[in-house]
Amino acid sequence: MKADFFRGKRVLIMGLGRFGGGLDSARFAVQAGAAVTVTDMADAEDLSPVLKQMADLQGVTYHLGGHHSEDFCNCDAVIINPAVPPGSEYLQTARQAGVLLTSQIEIFLELCPARTVGITGANGKSTTTALTAHLLEAGRHEAGFRKVWLGGNIGDRPLLSELSCMTGDDIVVLELSSFQLEQLARSRQSPDIAVITNITPNHLDRHGTFEAYCDAKENIFRYQRLDAGEPSGSFFNAEDPITAAWFDRYRKQAGRACAKFHHADVGPAIAAAFGLPGNANLSNLAAAMAVARQLGIDDHVVEHSIGAFKGLEHRLEFVTRTRGVAWYNDSIATTPPSAIVALEAFDAPKIIIAGGYDKKLPFDDFGRKIAADAVAAILIGATAQKISAAIEAARTEERPRVLFAVDMQDAVLKAAEIAQPGCVVLMSPACASYDMFTNYRHRGDVFAACVRAMST
Repeated sequence: MKADFFRGKRVLIMGLGRFGGGLDSARFAVQAGAAVTVTDMADAEDLSPVLKQMADLQGVTYHLGGHHSEDFCNCDAVIINPAVPPGSEYLQTARQAGVLLTSQIEIFLELCPARTVGITGANGKSTTTALTAHLLEAGRHEAGFRKVWLGGNIGDRPLLSELSCMTGDDIVVLELSSFQLEQLARSRQSPDIAVITNITPNHLDRHGTFEAYCDAKENIFRYQRLDAGEPSGSFFNAEDPITAAWFDRYRKQAGRACAKFHHADVGPAIAAAFGLPGNANLSNLAAAMAVARQLGIDDHVVEHSIGAFKGLEHRLEFVTRTRGVAWYNDSIATTPPSAIVALEAFDAPKIIIAGGYDKKLPFDDFGRKIAADAVAAILIGATAQKISAAIEAARTEERPRVLFAVDMQDAVLKAAEIAQPGCVVLMSPACASYDMFTNYRHRGDVFAACVRAMST
């Protein structure tokens, strides 16, 4: 695919998304000289914040509130939002009509002149992506990079519409979801440098089985170029049995530079300067450091720069301390394993607020962890009863207390009533947010607002 491929083409953007995932694709297609149509199942009212950001785009046609089969026949290419299941009947219509199916991440990797670092995992991928970009920026001159770019599945950061600003002397750090990696398999592409933080069951409502989810994640390594001529690499978490097994398999391939990382790889001086709690975050830092070393950045750069890294919103984010109780927002924890990691980050007595949309994931291990590690659990949302049953099945003593709340405000007030000085109240839901909130950010913002309102 060449840069002028879309000039004069009819391009359909499938899925604008409430996060604006299709916005970058639409802007790129317009800039490339395409005739652009945007289609989304949501209506204009639901998409109004994103549509306002598109007000400057001329000549875009919108078909909102549902898809129309004729749109998928009468176009030259469909740029597909990662949230769209590959088995969609509309995509089948496009295939039968001989229409090119592609995605933001496929186009980007094909056209990007810069080196790329891709990071995936069930837990910690956003923090690891941000940490990697932070370290590469700190050591940019040492490594010889003109500019460090951060994008992919992390936040609302455009990629395609910034391509014209990128050069071969730049490096791009990408968070890659299983949905995006599923798309990359279609064009047999992987990033130059690939990292996996860990792998535990997630998105089984989309992938169907854990094996299919693992298969999607493994695409980050499958198509890496082994003759790139520049420092490349494949990095695996030594503490995760599946990724450690992948390391043993991939390191046997000729031309592939493979390495494992472990939280103990972070030396005491760097660990002391690092502000995020828990061994899981040390593992994230170890992964970022492995990439930095591969690209020629010394550990002294890490030691001098890591104290400035403040973490990400909604990821074990400190909200406030009131009456001796510390409140943390971990709304990004949308799976039981990620919430278990959050519980393990603190040694203090813990009250957890959990529950939400049901992604059909098991709660047995989560229930055991709460029973062993928390003084109380306050449960909300569609999965509240399932989590409660998992706790009761694992209970060996009177604690933890299990309470139910009707909404986030009720949960925060109940937590405040029982929290003692020295406690941590952790909102780490172990579930998606869609039963009660627009998305995990909305949930985290509501939690933080309730906490601050309660503490004033």
